[in-house]
Amino acid sequence: MTSETPNLPTPDQIRRSPKVLLHDHLDGGLRPGTIIELAQEAGYENLPETDADKLGIWFREAADSGSLPRYLETFAHTCAVMQTKAALFRVAAECAEDLAEDGVVYAEIRYAPEQHLEAGLTLEEVVEAVNDGFREGERRAKANGHRIRVGALLTAMRHAARALEIAELANRYRDNGVVGFDIAGAEAGFPPTRHLDAFEYLKRENNHFTIHAGEAFGLPSIWQALQWCGADRLGHGVKIIDDIEVAADGSVKLGRLASYVRDKRIPLEMCPTSNLQTAAAASYAEHPIGLLRKLHFRLTVNTDNRLMSGTSMSREFEHLVDTFGYTLDDMQWFTVNAMKSAFIPFDERLAMINEVIKPGYAELKSEWLFQQTASTSGSVLA
Repeated sequence: MTSETPNLPTPDQIRRSPKVLLHDHLDGGLRPGTIIELAQEAGYENLPETDADKLGIWFREAADSGSLPRYLETFAHTCAVMQTKAALFRVAAECAEDLAEDGVVYAEIRYAPEQHLEAGLTLEEVVEAVNDGFREGERRAKANGHRIRVGALLTAMRHAARALEIAELANRYRDNGVVGFDIAGAEAGFPPTRHLDAFEYLKRENNHFTIHAGEAFGLPSIWQALQWCGADRLGHGVKIIDDIEVAADGSVKLGRLASYVRDKRIPLEMCPTSNLQTAAAASYAEHPIGLLRKLHFRLTVNTDNRLMSGTSMSREFEHLVDTFGYTLDDMQWFTVNAMKSAFIPFDERLAMINEVIKPGYAELKSEWLFQQTASTSGSVLA
């Protein structure tokens, strides 16, 4: 899977490459300027900054602070300004636009409808406003020369008691913009098994779901998400590294859970920058994605919270290219993995891979070929 060329992709090539995003939170990706304008419209006066640049810096520093209360405070601000149809529509539309501008061709964006009811909206009104916003964002992106398809993942908060209700909501809208279900929130003390009724319902309905597991908590969280709940994918899953032993001579031994995850090709929704912020990894170089890539786990690259992490899909890949020397072939491998793991029908996933992703990377690789040819021709003439 490693390119035969020694050339690493440039930042411009990374940005232009077709990318697939499976793990991104709607309330973690707002534009700072939008937050300020929505706060003014809603009469929300608790923002720590009213200048867009300073507010963006505040969010990133708060997420990097190592303080869980301060990190959670960031989402209190974004959710506070996402309580009306108009606000949800705008945030969703801008989300699709921003991702498309960054080269994302398919995205599954998750959010918790239960967190947007403070101004009197119903769960259904929240879902419909966000869906309408995504469709508008797709239209705007197309008008700007970009193509993107966005599906919604409805999230239930694992510390609350509305998981079954949200799962039923996801199932009602599964043919109208919603592609699956998720649970999120603090892992410790709130195991996924608390919401077995929701997962059993979704399985009976032949619906898809992913579970945040193996980020802040360890192997038991992953084991429960898979063997008790039946998750199709794992949100983060970085702690699977705890079931892998690397000997002094470099030989690797997988435990039974790690072997199961790899053998069953269970997708792991890796979010490198976010994992550094939550101390799930100490550095990019020490992030489990490096070893897991060598061991051929089903890995995908994601952003988690673009605002809080000051990141994008392009920036995530830039970090991986700089750290591990990944090439366009490696990027294509991650992207195809993600598309294979998406929650849309098989024939549509296959079409995206064969008609969008592979041709996109082939074009980027051909650029290198022509650049090398031109350089070689110049040397010969000289």
